[in-house]
Formats: sequence, C-alpha cells, structure tokens
Amino acid sequence: MANALQELIRERLDRHGWSYGDVARRGGIPRSTVHHLATVEGIRRMPQPATLEGLARGLELPLEAVRGAAAEACGIHLYADAVRDPEVDVLIASLKQLSPEDRLHVAALVESLLRRND
Repeated sequence: MANALQELIRERLDRHGWSYGDVARRGGIPRSTVHHLATVEGIRRMPQPATLEGLARGLELPLEAVRGAAAEACGIHLYADAVRDPEVDVLIASLKQLSPEDRLHVAALVESLLRRND
C-alpha cells in the first residue's frame, strides 16, 4: 500500500508522463532520491528540507503539499501554527517520534543553548 508521498509522486508522474529523472533534474536532486521516496515502503524520517524543496520544484507543486505528504508518510503531524521555516517544521515534527526520556534530553539541550545566548 502506497503512502501519501508515494501517491503524490505517482499522481504527478502519471499526469505529466514524467520519469524520476525528469523530476530530479527540475528539482536539482538525485534521481535515486526521487526513486527512493517514490518506492520505499515506510519512510522513517522526514526528508531534509532541501530534499523537500527540490522535490516540490521537480513535481511543480507547492512546498507545503510535498511537506504535508512527507509528514503523513512518516506518521508525524506538522502544526499549522508553526513558523514557516522548514528546519523548524522538521524539528517540531521530529519531536513527536522521540521517547519521553529523549524529549527531556532535547528540552534540556535547548534550555542550555538559550542560556548560552543570553
């Protein structure tokens, strides 16, 4: 069964008659990356922001559509109120995948970094 990102990629390829290479060239990302995202079952991590941006360019879709499909494929939720910064979105979304103990470690790290910048 295809995940949301695979369905999105497949729909665009079918609609426009594109290949993975076509999408990769337009997006400035490796063909192997497009192929991987389109075919591998169960994406475990949110793709890097640059990958999502390139995929959006290559598929000629808004970044938000690609980011949303990738998040759904990973089983994470992107918050609508989050700052529209790809790195912030990935950080927030990734926290949901951490254990409660690991979240405490991340929170302590963030507090430490914020104190360092005061």
